Amino acid sequence: MNWLKQVLGKEWNIEKAGGLTGEAFIAENNRERLFLKRNSSPFLAVLSAEGIVPKLVWTKRLENGDVITAQEWLDGRELMPVEMQHNQVAALLSKIHNSSELLHMLMRMGRKPVTPEDRFRNVKEQLMYKEVTSNYTEVAEALDKLEHLLPVTHEQKQVVCHCDLNHNNLLLTNDGQLYLVDWENAMIADPAMDIGIILKWYIPPEDWDSWLREYGVTNDQSLLNRMYWYLLLDSLYFLNWHLQRDETDKALLRLEDLRVLNLETNRTIRD
Repeated sequence: MNWLKQVLGKEWNIEKAGGLTGEAFIAENNRERLFLKRNSSPFLAVLSAEGIVPKLVWTKRLENGDVITAQEWLDGRELMPVEMQHNQVAALLSKIHNSSELLHMLMRMGRKPVTPEDRFRNVKEQLMYKEVTSNYTEVAEALDKLEHLLPVTHEQKQVVCHCDLNHNNLLLTNDGQLYLVDWENAMIADPAMDIGIILKWYIPPEDWDSWLREYGVTNDQSLLNRMYWYLLLDSLYFLNWHLQRDETDKALLRLEDLRVLNLETNRTIRD
């Protein structure tokens, strides 16, 4: 962390902020506290301007080409799972999905929509290569459903999706401001991808209609079909991810999730 001392000055106390990459730090002196990250996406500036992440204070480029970003540190906490039901979450997600500024920035960065066909083909090839499809009936059933429902994903609105909407990535400050962080997996896609994650894992089915009204849409069969399509696809991706790492116990848990998801899809979807 000596390189950070050179950037900030010796009067700053610096410690690692955790995370998988080890590229995030907390810096503090008597007057100020900052969240620092190395080589954050240029997308961070627009997220900050839109009020979706804590304020970007400064950006500095080092001699080696690395870019350091400093964000305002705000006292607060991660959301608890039950708090994902709150209207404030629906309003923030709606703001993100309807932001032309975020969409245009990702496009300027060279990001293109990832088509459902490409994602389906990719996961199918990976699973067939590992013979997972023939070994687990849950996987074969899910792939059949994905292929059958693929037409419902065509010609849908494309927006900026976060793609990692778990309660740990939503931060509530002490003054009640809500932020969504960790945007490394963001892509341009159907908003049903994000919506499905929240509805499936956090919102009781009897409350789906009211949550969606707060978000700004009406619950209908098209949305449900697309939502379950992406949930099945993500479940297969996670299963494959654990199998690649020989994490047998976690893979078995994913298979159980997939079995339940197959049953829910059978009850919910209609052509």
